[in-house]
Amino acid sequence: MTGVKSVHVIMGGFHLAGPAAEPVVEKIIEELKKINPAYIVPTHCTGRKSVMEIEKAMPAQFILNMSGTGLTFFP
Repeated sequence: MTGVKSVHVIMGGFHLAGPAAEPVVEKIIEELKKINPAYIVPTHCTGRKSVMEIEKAMPAQFILNMSGTGLTFFP
């Protein structure tokens, strides 16, 4: 759709915290894997359980983000 052939980083709060989000986490991870970013950086709004599931599913791409974390990306 966008013409972008690769995604370097997906970063943000994915709002997957709480019981209402739990049923969709696996599907979202499947879709993230299809995008195949070089890095994935879920932030606090993603929710702890979902962050752990993303880390388990995409360990080579996962970067743990905390308050004060500084990241520099190079293509």
